[in-house]
Amino acid sequence: MDEMKKFATAGNKGKGVRSDCFISIELCSQDGISVEMVSKVKALYGKQIEVEIKEMLNFFDIRHAKVAIEDSGAIPLVIAARMEACIKQLIQTEKEYLLPFLAANAYTTQRDTHRFTRLYLPGNTPSLAINAGIHKPNAIILDLEDAVAYDKKFEARFMVRNALRGIHFYGAEKMVRISQLPKGLDDLSYIIPHGVNLILVPKCECADQIMVLNQHIETLKNRHHITHDIWLMPIIESALGVMHAFDIAKAAPNVVAMAIGLEDYTADLGVKRTAEANESFFARSMLVNACKAVGIQAIDSVFSDVSDMEALKNNVLRSKALGFDGMGCIHPRQISVIHQHFAPDAEEIEKAKKIIHAYMMAQEKGLGVVSLGSKMIDAPVVKRAEKTIQLAVSMGKLSANWREEFED
Repeated sequence: MDEMKKFATAGNKGKGVRSDCFISIELCSQDGISVEMVSKVKALYGKQIEVEIKEMLNFFDIRHAKVAIEDSGAIPLVIAARMEACIKQLIQTEKEYLLPFLAANAYTTQRDTHRFTRLYLPGNTPSLAINAGIHKPNAIILDLEDAVAYDKKFEARFMVRNALRGIHFYGAEKMVRISQLPKGLDDLSYIIPHGVNLILVPKCECADQIMVLNQHIETLKNRHHITHDIWLMPIIESALGVMHAFDIAKAAPNVVAMAIGLEDYTADLGVKRTAEANESFFARSMLVNACKAVGIQAIDSVFSDVSDMEALKNNVLRSKALGFDGMGCIHPRQISVIHQHFAPDAEEIEKAKKIIHAYMMAQEKGLGVVSLGSKMIDAPVVKRAEKTIQLAVSMGKLSANWREEFED
């Protein structure tokens, strides 16, 4: 940053802005600290906000400054993020102003965690993130890439860092979509030490990108004494990426899923994205096959019409039929539809129960060959049936005591 800069701003203001603030700081040579505030809650929280602002300035050894804040209901972690973004435009410092880490967010996730739904949240729009967890997506995505304007990316990093530390996501897998590499490498120090579970790698086109990314991740993990896995989900968004999908899928052990981004992919082809999706059938099939060959999850693109639930349902059923394990969503109302139709249906559950029951009976009798009706059952079939049962139980579609109930 420019050491001689004397004035900086961060945040959002204006009509429709909620749970945010717009802060400006001007460095002065004398007269101490002054805080000018516009806020509907000034009578209730004005003194507290002023104290927080002055504490931050003192933390960064700033003794003379004029601060103006236009508040639209920002919670402390938002104000802190906006303040720090301003301060670090004005001075060079290695200090970080970190609010306490929320104990409820101190969880890791497993390689095979269910990822039916991932709710995208623009990284610089705190109002959408604050209550995102109550909608019960499998994951939330704090987005530092396309959802953030280029000139806002610097301040968005502080917002995403503070959100990871302080917003209750109710057990949803905490994902961050970093900027396109190599710029995205600069995002890592704001997320690796602060509880991210999985990193989405946008516009991924080769395995080398995953290797470079992992080198930087490991450096930060060692520096901050992090021992748990941080998962990766490359996003394929170009013709070149599609052709390299298998190499990307097997590039590293912490690649647990791979997604396709159809808006950028169809733009790369120079064609229009349609509801029938014939233009992307090849790419989606390539991605699913690459994922299944390696044993990771295949994640479909978002469905952009948030008002048409019937069309979303049909899209989910087509996606599931292709072999996808989940998809992104851009509005909370899409979550329940995606969950319902990616989950095993009654026919799938009943068939899985019969397969497992037949397999268990054959084992008890010491039979080397297992059959159900006229069809032979081999190990991959049993494995798929077990996965179906696990999903059904986890989503409340089947009792954990299903075996006893089935035999009755």
